[in-house]
This record gives sequence, C-alpha cells and structure tokens, in this order.
Amino acid sequence: MAGAAGDDAGMDAVQRRLMFEDECILVDEQDNVVGHESKYNCHLMEKIESENLLHRAFSVFLFNSKYELLLQQRSATKVTFPLVWTNTCCSHPLYRESELIQENYLGVRNAAQRKLLDELGIPAEDAPVDQFTPVGRMLYKAPSDGKWGEHELDSILIIVRDVKLQPNPDEVADVKYVNREQLKELIKKADAGEDGVKLSPWFRLIVDNFLMRWWDNVEKGTLSEVVDMETIHKLKE
Repeated sequence: MAGAAGDDAGMDAVQRRLMFEDECILVDEQDNVVGHESKYNCHLMEKIESENLLHRAFSVFLFNSKYELLLQQRSATKVTFPLVWTNTCCSHPLYRESELIQENYLGVRNAAQRKLLDELGIPAEDAPVDQFTPVGRMLYKAPSDGKWGEHELDSILIIVRDVKLQPNPDEVADVKYVNREQLKELIKKADAGEDGVKLSPWFRLIVDNFLMRWWDNVEKGTLSEVVDMETIHKLKE
C-alpha cells in the first residue's frame, strides 16, 4: 500500500483525519448491520469492487418556511466529489451507539443532526431530531474518480425549518436556497456542462426519481402520504 500512501500525500489534514478516524456502518442490501470499516476503505473503489463493501448513509433535504430547498456545494478539499452541488447535507451514521439505533431511524436522525452542525453550523435546537421525516431508502454505486467512489444504502430525510447557517469551509464551498424553477435551471446547466456546474450522483438520482413529488407534499403538509421506508430502491447512476 506504499503507493496508496503516496497518492494520499496531498489529502487535506481535516479530510485525512475523518477518513481514518470515522468508522462507517457496513450493511447488507437489506440494511442489516454486518460490521464496520474506516471511511477511507469504504470509499476506495478497489475495496468496494473486491469486497462489495456497502455502507449506511443519509441525505438531508432541508426546506425553509418558503419551501425553498437548501443546497450546498462541497468544498474543494473533499476527497469524493469535490466542488459538486448537492442536497443540504449528505454523510454517514458512524459505528457508535447513538447512531446505530434502529428504532424509527433514530441513529440516522442523530447523525443528521450532528452533520448539519459540523458542515453548516446549524445548531441542534434548529434541527431537532424529531423534526426529521425519513421518507425513503435507496442503494446506489457511483465512482468519483479512478480511486474513490460511493456504494451506499442511503436513508433520505426531509426537514422543514428556518435555520441559522454558518458553513464550515473545510466541508462546504457555498450554499444557496432554490425554488423548483431555480433547481431545474441548475440541472440544465449541469447537463450542458455550463459554468462548471456538477451535481452529486446521489442528489441527481433523488431529483430524477422522487424529489418533485415529495416537494408537492412538503408544500401541502402531507409528507406522511409519500413515506416509504419499506422499499429499498436499487438505482443506477
């Protein structure tokens, strides 16, 4: 692995610490916990392909009281998918007691609250765990570059709150709220390769398969009608 260590020499110190200290939760395709592994190994395409490593993840979609969606652009120092635009917050529950709780997806919701603070400076009181609605799950695989990628079983959470933001520059390059039309414009730019706009593969899968229908229900206050945590949607990038 000496060559791999050399390849990682340019890795940002913050990202290096997270890659080696954070332990992701390994699951099977039915979302049953089967072990744990470093964030580093979980995102190496070589390991993903040779050992079929699949880890648990979450994606938060935060809407304000005007029903605009908060997007973030990932920082330039992120190891996977740097500078791509994505949903409010995307990360992993860690292999720790508070984030392994299965009941009502409390472990995933605890992780979401933690990462909203870490990445966007959103205080816990602005994002209470009982305000997250788990709406669906998907399984996908996506390479980032030749070395890194994702293979995740992703729980999607929606929350409607007005929040205070103080983005962490180690994690986030930019943020913006968008309405549906503005999101469609962003997607058009990404498709056309304009202004260097890129979208994360998991965000694009959620937009293409679910988001607009969910957005209707968010606005109507009927989100419970579209919740489906039984199905695990296997989606291809």
